[in-house]
Amino acid sequence: MATYTRSVWKVLAGCRRHLLSASGPPYAGVSHTAPRNLPVRTFAAVKALKKDKKKEDAEKEEKKEKKVIDDKDRHKPFGKTAWAPVDDVYITRYYPRTSYSAADAVDMLKKFQMLDFTPLNQPIYIDLRLDMKLEKKKKIDPFVSTVHLPHSFKTEMNKVLVFTEDPNQAKAAQDSGAAFAGGVELIQQILDDEVSADFYVAVPDILPKLVPLKNKLRKKFPKSKRGTVSNNIPMTLELFKTGHEYLVESDCYIRTQIATLDMPTEHIFANLQTVLMDVCSHRPASMGPFIQRSIITSQTSEAIWFKSEDVLPKADPTAEE
Repeated sequence: MATYTRSVWKVLAGCRRHLLSASGPPYAGVSHTAPRNLPVRTFAAVKALKKDKKKEDAEKEEKKEKKVIDDKDRHKPFGKTAWAPVDDVYITRYYPRTSYSAADAVDMLKKFQMLDFTPLNQPIYIDLRLDMKLEKKKKIDPFVSTVHLPHSFKTEMNKVLVFTEDPNQAKAAQDSGAAFAGGVELIQQILDDEVSADFYVAVPDILPKLVPLKNKLRKKFPKSKRGTVSNNIPMTLELFKTGHEYLVESDCYIRTQIATLDMPTEHIFANLQTVLMDVCSHRPASMGPFIQRSIITSQTSEAIWFKSEDVLPKADPTAEE
């Protein structure tokens, strides 16, 4: 009986090997049969929350902002040796830059001229860096402005050309001191470089006819933003004949002449105050200081940092209330 049972098992085992070799793959060691117990997920994946773009931008701005260190209560400035040097000769990078009052800066320029034996009638320049930021990531567009200085430093008046087709306005312009006055007949003369001027003023009605001069005049082309488009020709001429023009360069810098060194200190200070007040009028006072850095220098002297807030008139606190 035992022998019969072993024989049956051998036959069954041989049949099983024959069936597997016939239906299986030609290579051994890999089974193509699917597993009986497949994993089943009984929960749903949590949807990824999208971050708000505004919050991401705000976080990036916070990371970009430099850390401001308050040096008021420190015995010396951060990263410097001391507040002020003890010796007459010192390395400037070890001490904070000295900022003078405007009156002291002008006096220093006059002393430099005497020590260096340079020309007395050399020009005085200012270099301003502006904070062009506004609310909600807006910025002030670079602007051009013309201001009437209380004490002019120019020896000759500016040449002003007036575009108008009205004979009465053309005559009034010439009587007010315009170098040239006329209509479209001046266009070809300007293109041929036969006529040129420092400023070009026009009445609003003739502007569409002056389009051929845009590439020629470029920044001098009459525009309402610059005040060179007006119906009041006499008043406009009075401004541009003796006015001083300055503009914002490289997005936030103003570099312009304000006086000559041979002028009295009071006249230089008055011109400086007029220019700074006109610059600050291009931004609301509620946004904070408009001028971040101010430098004054002459043609041959070194640059002197001065405090622009001392030149500007102080706001009345009772008026704000």
